Amino acid sequence: MKLNGLHLLLTYQCTFECDHCFVWGSPWQTGTMTIDMIRIILRQAIDSGTVDWIYFEGGEPFLYYQTMLAGINETVDMGFRAGIVTNGYWATSEEDASLFLNPLAGKIQDLSISSDLFHYNEKISQQSKFITKVAEDLHIPMGIITIEQPECTAATSMGQIPQESSSIMYRGRAADVLAPKVVHYPPTAFTSCPYENLIDPGRVHIDPLGHLHICQGISLGNLFQSTLTEICDGYEPSSHPIIGPILEGGPYGLALKYHVLEDGAYADACHLCYETRKRLRDQFPDILLPDQMYMVKN
Repeated sequence: MKLNGLHLLLTYQCTFECDHCFVWGSPWQTGTMTIDMIRIILRQAIDSGTVDWIYFEGGEPFLYYQTMLAGINETVDMGFRAGIVTNGYWATSEEDASLFLNPLAGKIQDLSISSDLFHYNEKISQQSKFITKVAEDLHIPMGIITIEQPECTAATSMGQIPQESSSIMYRGRAADVLAPKVVHYPPTAFTSCPYENLIDPGRVHIDPLGHLHICQGISLGNLFQSTLTEICDGYEPSSHPIIGPILEGGPYGLALKYHVLEDGAYADACHLCYETRKRLRDQFPDILLPDQMYMVKN
């Protein structure tokens, strides 16, 4: 497995508790990276020889602005391209947006703003409008991430940063809060994973505990216990106890293999996969983690 991008979940904390959130972000979540943790990850990214992009996201990375900024400075100094995903809560005026963005000018190659009815009371928030104006003035490339409401039809997207309005993937909080509101289908409808490239993902997420997520809540290893290169070199998708069954038969195949398929119907493939993984956590405690991804309070 060769990776070209690492997405650092700088923190599980967030200013919001959005109904669609994959990682159960909230003001009450625990887990935040230190600058030393970021340095460890960056050194491993250098050693990999393939990583080009480093993204800072969360949760909400601007909650730890100075740590994020220091991490971006070191990221750029090492020759990586840097990006940020944020909900833009901090852009309460154009002048305030400038205070946050000026130190990032000339350093980040992508600024992705989450703006939709999950975050604000209008699809394109006033905060995102302030950010757009300032980013244009500072020549910071940016885009807006919009996730449509359950009743709206939108494109599905491969990966976590859609280029246009995107539909909900019913995992994390969305599986609990939003899935009951939409049409459900029998589990036999979900015999493949439509959202993630599980053989050669290109990018992965790394959380504050060091877990390397090929999909949120499926860890391939811990970067604070082994190296990125070791994890990538040792990854064998077909024989992986979780990924292998998904590749063979989708979330339905995963549930069948371990005899945990329950009666009922599901909103999409993510919904069935997430519910199946929750039932398997005791069997695979070193893979289906951490508790934050499954909203198990410590």
